[in-house]
Amino acid sequence: MRVTELFDLKDRVALVTGGSRGLGLQMAEALGEMGARVAITARKANELEEARAHLVSQGVDVLVHPADLSDPAAAKPLVDAVLAKWGQVDILVNNAGASWGAAAEEHPLEAWHKVMNLNITALFVLSQAVANATMIPRKQGKIINIASIAGFVGTDPHFMPTIAYNSSKGAVVNFTRSLAAEWAQHNIHVNAIAPGVFPSKMSKGMIDRSEQYILEHTPMRRLGSDHDLKGVTALLASAASDYITGTIIPVDGGFLAV
Repeated sequence: MRVTELFDLKDRVALVTGGSRGLGLQMAEALGEMGARVAITARKANELEEARAHLVSQGVDVLVHPADLSDPAAAKPLVDAVLAKWGQVDILVNNAGASWGAAAEEHPLEAWHKVMNLNITALFVLSQAVANATMIPRKQGKIINIASIAGFVGTDPHFMPTIAYNSSKGAVVNFTRSLAAEWAQHNIHVNAIAPGVFPSKMSKGMIDRSEQYILEHTPMRRLGSDHDLKGVTALLASAASDYITGTIIPVDGGFLAV
């Protein structure tokens, strides 16, 4: 099979959570550029409509469905909407997430639950819903979880104390490995991307506070760009990764290397 065929996503259906902006929109663009039909979800309908217009202008076939995935009840209606439109989900990108900056001794329990509910519980609930509805019966699927370099290391408190976020992303790392091991029998590939620091609405405060620190600790001396996740997303969503599962790929300019 030619390499161009391995990466071709024509006739595939992708569902991207947190797909209205930032990293989610970048990954939705990548999947659409490779030929996939793309469903995106986020909490805010107006941001979804802006994202839809952007993707449609690039020739992508798009479905939008507002949902708050911190509520487990939101998963089934979301999956049902995609199936009603296109009949299948081949690629699931679990990207929606939240963070909270606070010292561990002062971290509100409510905020801990908010971060955990969206960053790890929602991954389990939606992955289960998608797999049972369409991936396991069809014996195929690609699940891409968005972890973080913060899931591998403790964060210097002078940089940003984010114990709930770090803990949740560490959970995503082993959730990915465990699910990959269980669902290999169904020909479902489960991998994760661990981004470094990318400019986004969620990371703005951290970058404003600590950009010099970040750059000094990143060998490539820059932040992530608006295209740095596209290649790895296309890889993990396509037949090019058919012998890759349970892997976490850092996209971090070398941050974890040092």
